[in-house]
Amino acid sequence: MTAATAPIPLIAPERGAPRRTAGLFMAVASALAFSSSGPFIKPLLEEGWSLGAALLVRMALAGLVLSPALWIAIRRQHGLVRLHGRLIVGFGLTAVLGCQLFFFAAMQRMPVAVALLIQYLAPVMLVALVWVRTRRRPSRLVLVGSVVAVVGLVLVVDISGAGFDLLGTLLALGAAVCVMAYFLIAERTGDTLPPLALASGGLFVGAAVIGLLLAVGVMPWHAPAVTVVLAGAEVSWFVPLLFVGLAGTSIGYAFGVMAVPRIGSRVASFVGLSEVLFALGFAWIFLAEVPAPVQFVGGALILLGVVLVRADAESAAEPKGEAAIVPVVPAP
Repeated sequence: MTAATAPIPLIAPERGAPRRTAGLFMAVASALAFSSSGPFIKPLLEEGWSLGAALLVRMALAGLVLSPALWIAIRRQHGLVRLHGRLIVGFGLTAVLGCQLFFFAAMQRMPVAVALLIQYLAPVMLVALVWVRTRRRPSRLVLVGSVVAVVGLVLVVDISGAGFDLLGTLLALGAAVCVMAYFLIAERTGDTLPPLALASGGLFVGAAVIGLLLAVGVMPWHAPAVTVVLAGAEVSWFVPLLFVGLAGTSIGYAFGVMAVPRIGSRVASFVGLSEVLFALGFAWIFLAEVPAPVQFVGGALILLGVVLVRADAESAAEPKGEAAIVPVVPAP
């Protein structure tokens, strides 16, 4: 069985406590880093930058930051591209490019809150995937944690009064599927495919596709030299882009792909829900968008849901050392 077609453990087997703890910290750090992208990119888009231009710079910079890991992996394993090329391309097309394009396209047709809610159904979709593929009912803790987390998301994103848009909903669901692919593919990293090499390669793939779409005119290129306001201060256009590319995106993908093999895709996906909370905090600090009291209640419910799912991972409900196996065929 080759590395490109080997089944992956969707529910990770037991691991050492230090490794799991490190994975949890990495997952939280990843969510914190990713959450900065929206509040920093939004002012640029409002001042005339096109989405394609912003995404190209973001992906290319982050890919360059992580490129030493990809270069070292290629030098140490000459067959890396042959063995894992399809997996890297699949990661770039789904976890990098698909997540961002689907979400921002949905955001243009519906309130950001609604798009966020649908996209962050990914953890629940992972639970449902295990249930369907293994015919093994999730534990009560997982089901309760899933429901609590979704209720928390509804409160955090505050979807009251939003109109229904079928195309926007389908686009947001596409983003959710891509988020799910992010966790599934990241779980397949290991000695032969280092996590940072996967992240760097995927970012370069995403940047290449965006560059092609811009070159042929499918997506417009607008990158005016503007100033934006962050935390009450005027800064040049390159400040938010440098932060998002060199810090937010690179750290987000780096810690994210390293966390998933340590704690499993299911727990990592629920911890990733904290990105919504962190995004509210960044928007509060840098864009003066103050969260409503109900959003704090929602945040507490999200954390409770994560704790319940995490508690199940530590329980004896699953046979020791066993995993739910779900085969994944990478994108060509």
